[in-house]
Amino acid sequence: MLLLSCNLEEDDLKSLLETGASVNAPPDPQEQSPAHLAAGGGLACFLLWQLQTGADLNQQDVLGETPLHKAAKVGSLDCLSLLVASDVQIGVCNKNGQTAEDLAWSYGFPECARFLTMIKCMQTARSSGEQQERDPRAPVLRQKRSFRTVESGVMKRKC
Repeated sequence: MLLLSCNLEEDDLKSLLETGASVNAPPDPQEQSPAHLAAGGGLACFLLWQLQTGADLNQQDVLGETPLHKAAKVGSLDCLSLLVASDVQIGVCNKNGQTAEDLAWSYGFPECARFLTMIKCMQTARSSGEQQERDPRAPVLRQKRSFRTVESGVMKRKC
């Protein structure tokens, strides 16, 4: 696995910390945090370091995308796994109404899309089970997908 081959030098980490920049501070006009850039580059090792230093996993850039969206767009299963293991919100939609799962499908990364689908189903089942434990007579709420057509003819989830 990629994480096992990480060789960040202690001096490199020290110099990054000494710069004084916040781990969640957007460094560019696109409002992408270092976690966005790491996930978008498929750099699981750097993303792990960002997560360990307190990066906001659900921070959205100007497109409304989180690091999870960025990892899905480049097909980085390593980054997706790290983010999901860190309890990222997988149902967040970007400004076009797309989740990371939607982007993985549309960018041609079916393995990543299936992974996110499986995680979403597991989270839904877990939350449904918790709801039933609280009140077994309470109806189980199911998230319905509503679709709308966009100019390109691609179907997207409406959030």
